[in-house]
Amino acid sequence: MANPFQDQFLKAGLADKTKVEKAKRKQRKQSSQKIRSRNGEIDEAEKQRLQAIEQKAERDRELNRQKNEQAELKAITAQIRQLIELNSIEPPAESILFRFEDDRKVKQIEVDQKTQQQLVSGQLCIARLDERCYVIPRPVADKIIQRDERYIVLANEVDEAIEEDDEYADFQVPDDLLW
Repeated sequence: MANPFQDQFLKAGLADKTKVEKAKRKQRKQSSQKIRSRNGEIDEAEKQRLQAIEQKAERDRELNRQKNEQAELKAITAQIRQLIELNSIEPPAESILFRFEDDRKVKQIEVDQKTQQQLVSGQLCIARLDERCYVIPRPVADKIIQRDERYIVLANEVDEAIEEDDEYADFQVPDDLLW
């Protein structure tokens, strides 16, 4: 019991639990009747208080939504970072420069001949992470594209099988010429 006088009355035997409960119910009724005016409507001060509570709850919901979005974005960024770092292909000792376009700028990365052919054919892709470019396999790039496509710099389409009736099938046109 929260009221010390009620506790004292109960100990002294002047009141029993039913009387204490009746007093609490009566007190709750009186407090709820104070809120209502004579004609049964909620008075203006109470309306403003309820409106302020509702506005605060709406602001809190909006802040929680924003925090959840930021946490989700942070989690996606961490997933992408992990995918790139774990699946990147390191440049070999014998390397050539592969040039590609990134944000309307021509950049270059060191790769070997086999990696260059796989980049051109679309089997490998280039991803950017913290101003550095990494060569990654196509399935990993597809997973990254599902999360956020801004990390993928170069993702050529996978070459389909060359048609058999193509008379120029034996003459491949190089995609990246070395000058």
